Amino acid sequence: MCLIALAWQSHPDYSLVVAANRDEWRERPTEASAWWKDHPEILAGRDLRAGGTWMGVTKGGRFAAVTNFRDPSDKRTTALSRGNLVADYLLSDANPRDYLASLVPRAPQFNGFNLIVGDGKSLAYFGSRELKVREIERGVHGLSNHLLDEPWPKVTRARNAMEDALRKPQPAPRLFDLLSDRNVASDGELPDTGVGIAWERRLAPALITGEEYGTRSSTVLTIARDGQVAWEERTKDPAGGDTAIREFAFRVS
Repeated sequence: MCLIALAWQSHPDYSLVVAANRDEWRERPTEASAWWKDHPEILAGRDLRAGGTWMGVTKGGRFAAVTNFRDPSDKRTTALSRGNLVADYLLSDANPRDYLASLVPRAPQFNGFNLIVGDGKSLAYFGSRELKVREIERGVHGLSNHLLDEPWPKVTRARNAMEDALRKPQPAPRLFDLLSDRNVASDGELPDTGVGIAWERRLAPALITGEEYGTRSSTVLTIARDGQVAWEERTKDPAGGDTAIREFAFRVS
């Protein structure tokens, strides 16, 4: 993922609400959201090159999502796939803090990443640049390609939009509006991550368009306090239009 807005334990009906965009090179082969045939307890999309995923949930209510840490000076073709961190957590029975703590010695094997994991009882964050585990406090949070809650313009807009969506009886439509935001901040507001101003502008909106790179899918996940889970994924074309919609609903076992 490259943009995640989430609300943890801050709504009377939902323990967790997530709105996330996956930005990726369009040539990278991908399988849309589905129950995995080899691990039928996992609901997620799949990276067909390395086998992992960017975001997923399990029948038991485990959740995980990853974003890259943007730093072009630290990009190795020999690094392990970050998507496997999500899959490995979903397949494990470790609690969030223990799993993330186990990554401290292993983090250098990957290019820079941010990982959020939860088990229904707690939600935690680990960034490979900080090398420490953070318990995510109840409330609304945002994550892009820097540290959790870093106030990049699109992260701030996403958090504000999440708070607004949670005031509505049905937040999902507003959350997809959040994920479709094409607003570009002024140059003076943009971060300087080493990719050059042209790319900073391209990467500034929540929804990134373009023939070679951009938002491949938008996903909204809600986990209600009674255990009911709703997952909707909308895959995107280069212009930002929807090409398919996949919806899943189940109750945490």
